[in-house]
Amino acid sequence: MKLLLDTNALIWLGQDHPRLTRAARDAIAAPTTVTLFSIVSLWEAAIKARAHGLAADPADLRRRALGADLTMLALTPAHLDALAQAPMLHRDPFDHLLIAQAMAEDATIVTADRMFPRYPFRLLAL
Repeated sequence: MKLLLDTNALIWLGQDHPRLTRAARDAIAAPTTVTLFSIVSLWEAAIKARAHGLAADPADLRRRALGADLTMLALTPAHLDALAQAPMLHRDPFDHLLIAQAMAEDATIVTADRMFPRYPFRLLAL
């Protein structure tokens, strides 16, 4: 299985937050799972930390994720191609990029976002 953590899931994993469900933790820990986190989430955390005081340092998130054997996913032309094809059902640009990456990578996205179930991909809801 291939999972892509959305920004909240990435933050909650690093904080051992209770919003990250047992099902999500088990899926992430499964030996056959490849768990991805996106550079887009680090970008989002950096912007929200500066603009809104989000208590999530992007460098710390990256270190924790890599230390937990997660794989960082860069933004590629294939992701932008998927973005151009994805429906625009809401306006969050970071979500759009994460959705496009999940679609292009054939990954299940791990999210608590209530807008994501409207999109045509697999998700593990928190």
